[in-house]
Amino acid sequence: MTGINRKAQQRSVEIISNKKVGAYHHMVFAVGDMATFAKPGNFVAISVGGSNSSMILRRAFAIYRSSDRGQYGGTIELVVAPHGQGSKWLTSLEIHDHVDMVGPLGVSFGIPAQPVSALLVGGGYGSAPLFGLAEVLKERGCRVDMILGASIAGKIYAPLEGKRSVNSLTVTTEDGSTGSKGKVTDVMPELIEKYKTEIIYSCGPMPMLAAVDSIAEQFGIMHQCAVEESMACGIGVCMTCVLPVKDENGVIKMTRSCIDGPVMDGSRVIWSSNRQIPEGTWGA
Repeated sequence: MTGINRKAQQRSVEIISNKKVGAYHHMVFAVGDMATFAKPGNFVAISVGGSNSSMILRRAFAIYRSSDRGQYGGTIELVVAPHGQGSKWLTSLEIHDHVDMVGPLGVSFGIPAQPVSALLVGGGYGSAPLFGLAEVLKERGCRVDMILGASIAGKIYAPLEGKRSVNSLTVTTEDGSTGSKGKVTDVMPELIEKYKTEIIYSCGPMPMLAAVDSIAEQFGIMHQCAVEESMACGIGVCMTCVLPVKDENGVIKMTRSCIDGPVMDGSRVIWSSNRQIPEGTWGA
């Protein structure tokens, strides 16, 4: 954990693009050399509401894509769902407005040293980090298959881009409005067997991650997941994002997802805790 966030910076960054894409906003920020250190699975924390805001806590957003090239010297892209006051304020900003950003933060996805067959599973806008991850895996010579799921078609983010980034793309919606009717986990077993999946990466709502991990365990496949816990500070101080996780010795500890995550080994997360401290947790 010593090296986590050692490359993080706090700076005022300029919005250079803000486009509505379906139910979400795709936003691009000129961040300079901050982009050099951003990896798939990292996130940024943004101060929202402006100088007169009563929204004191920052908002955490997973990095969709980063680039250290181009006329701005470096850019970070986010996919933002305007649900709460903070995200609505952010998506209402105009091009050339500035925001206070800290990043890159957190643990990124682990990339295999040798080419493997990888299955990427994403739910709603939570799938955003998987697009950049797919590009990195493809550069390593991996086979990359992706499943994108949501409740309705309008909440599937950028399915055409996903199709360009991977060897195969499967889309599921719970109402059947596009792709296969059902959940991402309904199609996982067939794809795992068909493509001989060796590692699973996932991003999305916590119940989905738990279900994905159950299937990964069933097939004996390594599962890296980016957990979705509310993060208030993003730097491990406030303790609002803790969840029970087994360490390498099997001891359950309340772990900060912003520092020891958001990317975690799915097999170590206690998915059944229901936001409670499990019996036997260290220090409880």
